[in-house]
Amino acid sequence: MPIRPRISEGGVIEGVRNVPSPNCDERPAGGAIDLLVIHSISLPPGEFGGAGIVDLFTNRLQPDTHASYAAITDVKMSAHFLIRRDGGLIQFVPCAKRAWHAGKSSWKGRTRCNDFSIGIELEGTDEVPFTAAQYRRLAALTRVLQARYPIRDIVGHSDVAPGRKSDPGPFFDWDRYRGMVGNLSPRRTPRPRRKIKKRAARAPRRQGNVTKQ
Repeated sequence: MPIRPRISEGGVIEGVRNVPSPNCDERPAGGAIDLLVIHSISLPPGEFGGAGIVDLFTNRLQPDTHASYAAITDVKMSAHFLIRRDGGLIQFVPCAKRAWHAGKSSWKGRTRCNDFSIGIELEGTDEVPFTAAQYRRLAALTRVLQARYPIRDIVGHSDVAPGRKSDPGPFFDWDRYRGMVGNLSPRRTPRPRRKIKKRAARAPRRQGNVTKQ
């Protein structure tokens, strides 16, 4: 079912499947929702279409279902949305609430990105391209969210948790996504670079060969 361009005051999009997750809480008072974080996930790892992701986000994952589940059965996490390989959309957490998707994270000097972001999971991995249906759904969802919230930046999980997370991975086509969103083109702002310390005065200056810190 196509997304209707309407979203409730509490941040629930009409006309899509809603599976409430208990893994959420209230956002800090007075803060704006101005960041969109794109993730990827598959459960079991590398497999698509099963109930694993929904079970994880609703605390129903059974450790004896798959060997990889034992380590994450007690993990409490969620996202606001999941986009399946066929473009199917599930909402787990109202946008007005804080989903537990980014973990330890920071963006432009602000920590705790869950406080001010919306998390979208794409069913996928770092090893395979995403589907055309997923890009279409993601672009449509982005337009709905940007029309409702003052979203300033759209980033990957790897941008807010570098070194700890790699998703949505090298196969996510940012240019394709940006082009599909159109006039509401997202800005994937690069992480601020650390300042390079100046060399001591006695050291000769070497142009064009600055070592990154």
